[in-house]
Amino acid sequence: MLDQTFECLTDSAAGALPLHAIRPEGLADLLAALTAPQAAFLTGAGFKAKAQELVLLPGANGVAGAVLGLGADTSPFVFGGLPNRLPEGTVWQLQPGDFTMEAATLGYCLGAYRYGAFKKPDRAPARLVTPGDQTAALSQAAAIAMVRDLINAPANVLGPVELGDIAAALGQRHGAAVSIVEGAQLEAEYPTVATVARGSSRPGRVVTLRWQGSGAAADAPLLSLCGKGVCFDSGGYDLKPSSGMLRMKKDMGGAATVLGLTRLIMEADLPIRLVTRIGCVENSVSGNAMRPLDIVRTRSGLTVEIGNTDAEGRLVLCDLLTEASGESPALLLDCATLTGAARVAVGPDLPVLFSTDEAWAAALLQNGMAVHDPLWRLPLWSGYDDWLKSPIADLNNVSTRPQAGAITAALFLKRFVTGGLPWVHLDLYAWNDSTRPGRPEGGEAQTIRGIFAAVKERLCPTAMGDSTESQ
Repeated sequence: MLDQTFECLTDSAAGALPLHAIRPEGLADLLAALTAPQAAFLTGAGFKAKAQELVLLPGANGVAGAVLGLGADTSPFVFGGLPNRLPEGTVWQLQPGDFTMEAATLGYCLGAYRYGAFKKPDRAPARLVTPGDQTAALSQAAAIAMVRDLINAPANVLGPVELGDIAAALGQRHGAAVSIVEGAQLEAEYPTVATVARGSSRPGRVVTLRWQGSGAAADAPLLSLCGKGVCFDSGGYDLKPSSGMLRMKKDMGGAATVLGLTRLIMEADLPIRLVTRIGCVENSVSGNAMRPLDIVRTRSGLTVEIGNTDAEGRLVLCDLLTEASGESPALLLDCATLTGAARVAVGPDLPVLFSTDEAWAAALLQNGMAVHDPLWRLPLWSGYDDWLKSPIADLNNVSTRPQAGAITAALFLKRFVTGGLPWVHLDLYAWNDSTRPGRPEGGEAQTIRGIFAAVKERLCPTAMGDSTESQ
């Protein structure tokens, strides 16, 4: 899963056909540049350069070129349909136009992605001649493909141990110090992670990667990432209905997301310090599983009453947040597929952002929009804090009321962020319900490009002239 290759790209331009990507305002110039028969064909086909509109141009020996409409779409995804819409076995060379080659390369690679571990794709993608040095775009495409692979992998293949091993291998590849905590040590150091893991025959673990950029001083800004790695979520004794389990292999999407972001940061060698923690567990039902109304003492010392065993993600994260807070990072950020309430509020395409820091919230929202990797902010409304009260513990892991589930989950996590740190919590879906250009059905790496851009802007502004964002 770490070694991503792009069969949709080629370095050789031999036999490549011209591919024009055009906005409506550039259509007249293209028609003037084409041969008279091709211009007449394009006009006769009713081509208006609308986004995703594609016409193959005729020539003496068959297809002689193609024209893609961009409309007003400036995202990489406008190029995402090409690998499987252009004829199989063909090679294409993108002609200059009103777009960036970085966006085109990224979008093309994202559109060519298919999870092929158990079934061969129906067809090979058409290939694009790599337009110059695309190191940044390919790094992003590889990180996204890795995240997608992790989320798409079935739970019988990717369990807590396997997820931890992949995280460790990623860290070792880039020179990070790797720590794996499991067994009795997990019970002692991360009691809430161990509580969730106890229900499964597959052991849980916490994996920590510590990395420092080659240009980072000892006092360089510290970015701390935490990810929920629930490799399958049955709901525990508060068992999900069968329909609710159908996508629960994706419940480790938060861990996959922070690993994708970690990969981007390490490959770009940002001049920062980075610590990434993921809690790798499976939430199952057994004689050892946690029960409703059990009480667990967290790493912080706070006691938590288990109001619902299906609210396990916040238990996986809270000990990680406590430990991360003790290192006083410049930013503490966690990612989790945490609540259905967030999806009810904003749907699948908008991960929800909660933050204690206005500047970081603004940077993440602005950069997310700029790179077409959007977020949407909801409030950490303190008026709902009382909804987490328990009569016999410091707090309950769920609210006493059915409303504002995403907010109360974030308020639960906030109890474990100490020291007034800048903290961001992202509640994401990590999945595409259906295939769209550049976004095939299945696991998705939401937020990593936007976060990466914001981290560069705020933690290493001297690197901004060396932009690695595809817009």
